[in-house]
Amino acid sequence: MNGDESGYNGYFNRQVMLWGEETQASLQEKRIAIVGSGGLGSSLVLALGASGIGHIDLVDFDEVSTHNIHRQICFRTGDEGRYKAEVAAELAQARCPYVEVLPHTVDFGTYAQKVRPLDLILDATDNLPVRADIDAYAKRLGIPWVYGSVEAFNGQVCFIERSDFGAFRITDREPAGIAAPIVMHIASLQANLALRYLAGLPVKKDLLYYLFFDAEGELVTQKFKMPV
Repeated sequence: MNGDESGYNGYFNRQVMLWGEETQASLQEKRIAIVGSGGLGSSLVLALGASGIGHIDLVDFDEVSTHNIHRQICFRTGDEGRYKAEVAAELAQARCPYVEVLPHTVDFGTYAQKVRPLDLILDATDNLPVRADIDAYAKRLGIPWVYGSVEAFNGQVCFIERSDFGAFRITDREPAGIAAPIVMHIASLQANLALRYLAGLPVKKDLLYYLFFDAEGELVTQKFKMPV
């Protein structure tokens, strides 16, 4: 292989074929934050890191537990007790030498005390109050964010720019379990929205996608306009 084939353009060959060298190079200048490095966050940091996003802040103070491993693809047995953000950052950087992943082993409130130069924030939490804080922080910075949630065989995704996050207020309820594949599916949709936006491609904003399997096992996708 020559230098180009084995280097940057070689690594991103299929994406360069998709949108050209200039767009691919522009991704190196992008800075994003992924809040949470569990199920959604694991898939997001691997997908977006390997897509050539230049800098990723990975925010999570939690440690790996045995019950995480089946659906959180950055972790394997033996990682128990380590900070999720640190393990995920190591793996993402090992897969792609062109990304800088900086783990922040703090809660989002602590991370958000500083105004950071970000192009996009991705929600990979399982906590409505934290999502509300993400929304407030993103609006303070004047940038969009990508919401994602999963439960059982269901999931939701929304690219939020002007939406009122108050629409997500719900009464307290006991969450259901989670099947591993739906986590990766929803994270993939989040990553696609993020990558399109960062590459300068059209993205439908403030539209909630709700995916679920019905009683007969058919995958159903519904779309709802979010209040703005």
